[in-house]
Amino acid sequence: MKMEAYEKEHLKRVRKYLAECAVLLKSNGDFPLEAPGRIAAFGSGVRHTIKGGTGSGDVNSRFTVNVETGLEKSGFTLVTKGWLNDYDEILEQSKKDFIADIKAQARKAHMPAVMFGMGAVMPEPEYELPLDGDADTAVYVLARISGEGNDRTDAEGDIRLTQTEIRDILALKEKYPKFMLVLNTGGVVDLSPVLEVENILYLSQLGADTGLALAQILLGKQNPSGKLASTWAAWEDYPTLGEFGDIDETRYYEGVYVGYRYFDTAGVKPLFPFGYGLSYTSFAVENTGISLDGETVTVTASVENTGAYAGKEVVQVYVSKPEGLLDQPYQVLAGWKKTAALLPGEAESAAVTFPMSSLASYDTAAAAWVLEAGDYIVRAGTSSADTEIAGVIRLADRITVKKVKNLLGMPDFSDWKPEKGEAEALPEDTPVLTLEASSIVTEETDYDLPEPVEPFVETLSDEELMYLVLGSFDPKGGFASIVGNASQSVAGAAGETTNQLLDQGLPALVMADGPAGLRLNREYTVSKKGAVQAVGNTLPASMAEYLPGIANYFMEHFMSHKPKAGETVYEQYCTAIPIGTAIAQSWNTELAELLGDMVGEEMERFGVDLWLAPALNIHRSVRCGRNFEYYSEDPLISGRMAGAITEGVQKHPGRGTTIKHFAANNQETNRLGSNSQVSERAMREIYLKGFEICVRETQPLALMTSYNLLNGTHTSERRDLTMDILRAEWGYEGIVMTDWVINTMMSPKSVHPGAVAPKVVKAGGDLFMPGQKGDFAKLKKAFAAGELSREDMEKCASRVVRMIWKMKEASGI
Repeated sequence: MKMEAYEKEHLKRVRKYLAECAVLLKSNGDFPLEAPGRIAAFGSGVRHTIKGGTGSGDVNSRFTVNVETGLEKSGFTLVTKGWLNDYDEILEQSKKDFIADIKAQARKAHMPAVMFGMGAVMPEPEYELPLDGDADTAVYVLARISGEGNDRTDAEGDIRLTQTEIRDILALKEKYPKFMLVLNTGGVVDLSPVLEVENILYLSQLGADTGLALAQILLGKQNPSGKLASTWAAWEDYPTLGEFGDIDETRYYEGVYVGYRYFDTAGVKPLFPFGYGLSYTSFAVENTGISLDGETVTVTASVENTGAYAGKEVVQVYVSKPEGLLDQPYQVLAGWKKTAALLPGEAESAAVTFPMSSLASYDTAAAAWVLEAGDYIVRAGTSSADTEIAGVIRLADRITVKKVKNLLGMPDFSDWKPEKGEAEALPEDTPVLTLEASSIVTEETDYDLPEPVEPFVETLSDEELMYLVLGSFDPKGGFASIVGNASQSVAGAAGETTNQLLDQGLPALVMADGPAGLRLNREYTVSKKGAVQAVGNTLPASMAEYLPGIANYFMEHFMSHKPKAGETVYEQYCTAIPIGTAIAQSWNTELAELLGDMVGEEMERFGVDLWLAPALNIHRSVRCGRNFEYYSEDPLISGRMAGAITEGVQKHPGRGTTIKHFAANNQETNRLGSNSQVSERAMREIYLKGFEICVRETQPLALMTSYNLLNGTHTSERRDLTMDILRAEWGYEGIVMTDWVINTMMSPKSVHPGAVAPKVVKAGGDLFMPGQKGDFAKLKKAFAAGELSREDMEKCASRVVRMIWKMKEASGI
């Protein structure tokens, strides 16, 4: 079937911004090309271009334009078809061997292969193919995929390059007058063996038009203006301070020294620093002033395009905090401003504004957010490694910004602290501004929150309350909910609230996965009784390929529908947008809001109430398999981008986002049973801060807790997270749900038990998702034993009911 008008409009809307998400890492001036012509294209990403990662972050778009097609549609002639065909044969056999190996490993681990292999990365194979192709220009498109359920490794073909890739990339550099290495990856690869290549583009994974975006960039029709939102380093240079990937315990020994906070403080030089990115043009950036109004700091800089192409630059402001009772990273990002597209010779004055209270550090001993006395050195520039001192904000006395409580428990270690360095000597002409203590009013938190119960909820039976705090399921039987596909109303949607109270006038909320666009089934039919029936396999392809034959038969014959003659088949193709990391690399919150607005339009079209996105966990380690879904190693970027996406979605009445995964979800290994041990300071300054920014600025309608435990207790079972921090300290008004808790996803070797519905509800978690008969039975048992009260359920049910009424009224239902 032909594309519909909304698909064309949405692709057109996204297409003109894609180069803002791509980062030009190296350039010698050979690109852009003057015109399309003959081009030699090598690498797995040419024909097998990756639009985004696997799992819940995948999107069933109508198509994906790969690099091969994108180049040809843009007028290029590919002279390497033979190489691409030969590579396909190698790839096909490698994939068969890989799947067979995963199934064998799953049998040894006594786990279903579909869960064991979820998100597993197939390393790029080694091979010998001649690099033939008569052209003056060549590209090598290096691709990597990762996804939900498994983490990346430092193996060759994953984070490291294979010997084949290194050999071919270096050979192509010597063979072709113009050569560009293109990275079609969701995250970091160690480029240290090929750094001599003079043109390197981190294209990333940009959704449906990824291949077309590359062609536009090569021809200069779009100028890459992305900046790295995470540090790229050689594998050996990443810190080994903290643990990663243990099945039971993961200790965050590094404390607040995550990403550039570590590299800058420890003096380790990465390959490409945080905030770095080149352009086809050049810019002259000059600091022009700093001012202080109350507690509000404004830094101004003049940005002039001194090159030959139109382009955008990002002015970044960092602050070095004084060390008092607390140790401090060398610098932290305080704000940024992306310019408009400047023509050659054109200039713009960029102003970056931030409140001093946003720089507060968490003092565990005082149970408070504080500003230490001393000099706050303000730096401005175009990356974390390229700044100049713009001024100093001087504070005479320590200020308590906010009094709270230590709530999150104690890990079994103390955070790593760097050795103190010598105080930095300031240039003589450095502007020094004094912050008056009276400019900041100390906040105090009232943890005694009212939890009103709706009169409607009081009329419900005990069992009806239990339905309300679980996702939708059929209490009379039927098939169990499938992870990521538990909705009964919208084909392929992830889940919904209960349908058991429809006769009492309470509709259900439908939820669809993300975060690179809505993930729905492409086609469906509607029965005579009005039931939605999914056409085709409802499992993501990355999971279905691991199913044994009998399970595939079951899925094909019982979990999907084959249309009968005369039956109408409806379509619901969604637009695949850039992955979260790519959006963050734009450093453009207006773009993020535009993407959210577009998703909101598709939610209205297909009847989706809540989008299970955006995801904003921190890039703690480059090994995390879901980093592509997340934004950055920095909480300010993460919170601002998630907030902008939320603003875009929630422009649409009755539609909302579900920010996730709350919190310290930074590995996929045994994600349902792994215990993240993190200090209170690191949690609050790094892993919770992005969520706080998003909540305070945009009030997303829903929030999803993470699978993992935090300091010995599941995040979904922690009242201190759900009620004390989220609601009392931050003023959150939305509903809180769990991630999709399916017992079969637990590792049989895990020492920690999985989360359970009664404890989640007791902790103030409003919805235990996706909802199954076993969860209902656990609620009944806990209620009968007096471990869960009716009042506990009424409070959570009331929040769910109020949200349903609010959203349905806003959407006119």
